[in-house]
Amino acid sequence: MIRTVQHSLLLTAAAALMMGCPKAAETPASKAAPAAQPAKDQANAAKPAAKKLNRIAAAAAAAKASAGLKVNSPAAAAPAAAAPAAAGGPPAVPADVAAAPADAVKTASGLASKVLSAGTGKAHPTRASTVKVHYTGWTTDGKMFDSSVVRRRPATFPLSRVIKGWTEGVQLMVQGEKRRFWIPANLAYEGRSGPQGTLVFDVELLEIVNPQAQ
Repeated sequence: MIRTVQHSLLLTAAAALMMGCPKAAETPASKAAPAAQPAKDQANAAKPAAKKLNRIAAAAAAAKASAGLKVNSPAAAAPAAAAPAAAGGPPAVPADVAAAPADAVKTASGLASKVLSAGTGKAHPTRASTVKVHYTGWTTDGKMFDSSVVRRRPATFPLSRVIKGWTEGVQLMVQGEKRRFWIPANLAYEGRSGPQGTLVFDVELLEIVNPQAQ
């Protein structure tokens, strides 16, 4: 009887212990697990925004490409090359200003010339002609002393009233032609007021004003 009572007491104590037993201890890993889920949710939420940014970048690159620019290229951001000098600026000094080159044509008087660009006309002016021209003149050391190009206004004059080198040289030209002349001093201003020595002129024959005088 005593043993039965003791056994019952033992069973009752064991049941009481089991009912009062605390839950399994929470590990650091089990505590961290709930926090991992929000972080994952945030990463998933960020994916659409990243995709949108990628689409915007791709659209910008396509726009640059269609405009003819190199994407992310330093050349694309480089300033444009400098524009040529405005019309009416001083013409460049000819490279052969110091002396007539070997391919220049010389006349019996010593006048040398070279065609820079061919004209479209057929007729030549005569000594009696009045002509309309653009011109620039230099001394052989490269100093410009006169230019209708700089003034932006062509010159018109009778060929009988200019220096001998002009009277002879312009008669070699046709309308629209550009020619360079090397005029020796005796055909220029020798012995009178004006630039001295051999003179170099670039002349463009714009028009023979009185073609009936030919």
